[in-house]
Amino acid sequence: MANIARFDPFFDVDDLFRGLRVTPMRSGAGTAPQMKIEVKEDDNSYTIHAEVPGAKKEDIKVTVDGNQITVSAEIKRETEKKEKGRLVHSERYYGNVYRSFALDTAVDEAKGSANYKDGVLELVLPKKSNGSPTRLKVS
Repeated sequence: MANIARFDPFFDVDDLFRGLRVTPMRSGAGTAPQMKIEVKEDDNSYTIHAEVPGAKKEDIKVTVDGNQITVSAEIKRETEKKEKGRLVHSERYYGNVYRSFALDTAVDEAKGSANYKDGVLELVLPKKSNGSPTRLKVS
């Protein structure tokens, strides 16, 4: 019986080069950056670190809706290489990065704070105190 191979349109091209000494060359300036986040939780608040390199403080927007957090930023990245006064190579990226996620508990956006330094956005969002959980009587 013949072996049947399933076609996968999402096949990772990097698998073709695994085990070889040559890997595909990737260009950093022309590709869209991805926002990486880290969420830490303690009893009273969430601390979120989001990497937004290349963004200006005024181009970052944070939206809090209950437990839904959205961070977006406009990124402008340019790379130019010149030789003896003439432009030989230029790459540019202008666009938006966006990240939205839900936390386990609603947060108090009025008491939250946001600081941006060295390409990292730090959000400190206190949890809302809803009191004790309410138990419903089943009838």
